[in-house]
Amino acid sequence: MFDALIARAALPADASLVQVVDAVRRMPYGRPAVRSAQGALSEWRGTCSTKHGLLAAVLAERWPQTRPRLVHRVYCCTPEAARDRFGAAVASAVPAEGVWDVHRYLTAEIEGARVAIDVTYPSAPKWDGASSMPVAAGAGSDHEAGPDPDREKRVLEAAHCDPDVRERFIAALSSALAAA
Repeated sequence: MFDALIARAALPADASLVQVVDAVRRMPYGRPAVRSAQGALSEWRGTCSTKHGLLAAVLAERWPQTRPRLVHRVYCCTPEAARDRFGAAVASAVPAEGVWDVHRYLTAEIEGARVAIDVTYPSAPKWDGASSMPVAAGAGSDHEAGPDPDREKRVLEAAHCDPDVRERFIAALSSALAAA
């Protein structure tokens, strides 16, 4: 997967971890037709799940000492938070009581510390290679993923999210970020 990523991102064969993280961060936000790491790589766009799945696979292959772990955060996005972060169009898709979502990011061991890496949105700050990046979701409860992260995320979504409200939120988010 590393070789395919560096080819797709036009990175040198000896690309650094920081360069790879930045390349995945810069991928446009949007659902690939095939919701997988391979789908994100093929279409060069992804969501929190597909981009972090791709990044975790590349880190495990190329930098196994980082021991990447996927994490799911259950959180509620309010209209105010959506407006501040993404603008009025996205906020209009969020009901007054907010929308519950499950966000995926990853952690990796860097220089003896476990740090958060969140490459969901291209506008996220560039990673410095050492410290935690801000997680692109509001405060919530974190659940480290196990051997089947996609199934585990679906279980969390079924327990916490209204699928119709969540889909409207994601559609508005995808549309707003594509226009940006």
